[in-house]
Amino acid sequence: MTARCRLGKRRAMTPVPYTVLFLCTGNSARSILSEALLTDLGGSRFRALSAGSQPSATTHPDGLAELRAHGHATRGYSSKSWDVFTEADAPQIDLVVTVCDSAAAESCPVYHGAALRVHWPAPDPAHIADENTRRQAFADVYALCRSRIEALIALSDSELRDSQTLQMLQAIGHEKAAPKGG
Repeated sequence: MTARCRLGKRRAMTPVPYTVLFLCTGNSARSILSEALLTDLGGSRFRALSAGSQPSATTHPDGLAELRAHGHATRGYSSKSWDVFTEADAPQIDLVVTVCDSAAAESCPVYHGAALRVHWPAPDPAHIADENTRRQAFADVYALCRSRIEALIALSDSELRDSQTLQMLQAIGHEKAAPKGG
């Protein structure tokens, strides 16, 4: 297994987390849910980030409520522009995951860095007018994102750095979420 390492103050080698950037247009719902899930479930192996090509400036309250309902902390998540990840001091991104719903004719942002890029489409629950329908849509998107994140973190470090990774990660984006309660 080959892993990137960083030389620390005491000259000890420490593994560098696999950095994943979740992108969508508004960065208020799906990408925030994904960032929170990977942050909580991925442990020290992963660093999760999110951004949008046209950030909404706020995170969706129903998304934050869904995260809290599942025991996730919600402090510190914010809607931000992907421009922050193109600056000179930006972290190295290993994987960019777009979560926009091309089936709904959303235009997905295109990341031009050197990272692997995959598309995990998810319907946007943020713009549903009926409150009960919107909350259910957030619950459904949470379940979908969680199943994909669990599949991602199940990959070994060597699989994450293998030439076949892109195909495995693309396939994760086309798997359905496990049914609730089972």
